[in-house]
Amino acid sequence: MKNLAIALVDRPGTLAEMADALDRAGVRIEGGGVFVVDGCGVGHFLVKDVSSARRALLAANIQVLSERDVLIPRLNQSVGGQSSHFMRRMADAGINIEVLYTDRHGQVVIVVDDIEASIAVSRAWDIEQDMLWSLFNDGLH
Repeated sequence: MKNLAIALVDRPGTLAEMADALDRAGVRIEGGGVFVVDGCGVGHFLVKDVSSARRALLAANIQVLSERDVLIPRLNQSVGGQSSHFMRRMADAGINIEVLYTDRHGQVVIVVDDIEASIAVSRAWDIEQDMLWSLFNDGLH
């Protein structure tokens, strides 16, 4: 899956036009968000079929600003502090989080300036979380 950054005019109906174009092409929006700053709209959307999404948006005269890989870290949202601890790890590794939103399953989706480094941080995080979970479960027995 990839994040598409899309330029959106700040007026009623623009988002509906974008969603209609993707729907007609059979592209499902897996997650995302839209932001308006100083009258300029930018949407960030998670899609599986990037080429179909690009074609549909181009046909609807909607500009795709960028196509980026995403990181979907394994965070246990029921445990307080997971997001802040993970984001601190990213910051300590010198990784800039440029975009953050959730997908339709409630998972955090992140666009970063260094995807390879963020994958390494995420893998180390996963190993640590697995170890903590094992220790917790062993303590219950």
